[in-house]
Amino acid sequence: MTLSFGRSMNGVTVPIKLTSEAACPTCHGTGAKAGTVPRVCANCEGTGQETRNLGNFGFQEPCHVCHGRGLVVDDPCPTCHGSGRATGTRTIQARIPAGVADGQKIRLKGKGAPGENGGPSGDLYVNIKVLPHRVFGRAGDNLTLTVPVTFPEAALGSEIRVPTFQGQPVTLRLPEGTPNGRTFRVRGRGAPRRDGTKGDLLVTVDVQVPQKVDDHTREALERLREAGGGDDLRSELLQQAREE
Repeated sequence: MTLSFGRSMNGVTVPIKLTSEAACPTCHGTGAKAGTVPRVCANCEGTGQETRNLGNFGFQEPCHVCHGRGLVVDDPCPTCHGSGRATGTRTIQARIPAGVADGQKIRLKGKGAPGENGGPSGDLYVNIKVLPHRVFGRAGDNLTLTVPVTFPEAALGSEIRVPTFQGQPVTLRLPEGTPNGRTFRVRGRGAPRRDGTKGDLLVTVDVQVPQKVDDHTREALERLREAGGGDDLRSELLQQAREE
């Protein structure tokens, strides 16, 4: 099942059309032609098992006469040819919980194919694929977000507004000298968990370099470069590269 990012976060109830084996509608699962009934297998006495002896020990295996059913059909149903099973189509309402992740497998107990000989139904496993969001990513129970900031905002420190998923923006305080790629944590703004709590929102800053520089900006950057004192940030790197 493919879900949008929002539906995976909020949870959704969806109809699923299933095609699987079910009791034959003609014989109602007995495997016998209308007006007749199966008889108890004389070989296994209705247990569906027989014992095979191998010298000093033996083991049980499905009866070779009734093939483990415990019943023998002398006049088989023309629809299912005595199997008691037929292919049927049905629609169920499946509840996908909030916070389901991409690649997760959801087990719906009792929503699988009906069991043989009146046995309980099996389970249905739904493999989930979540479409990516344009803004938010996901890492476990946490949501991820990359937000652009200007060089002055990162260098001098600032307060910026960042979006949250389906909620109001929050204010994030950047300290002075925030480096590019630093990640901040906003508590409780992530994906829902089974216990009702939420993960966190992880915000990574992306310091933007201006693509075009006007005369005023260039003058300010020149003053900033002069204020650096001419220190070569790469001198240590060059020294280490010469070492064996």
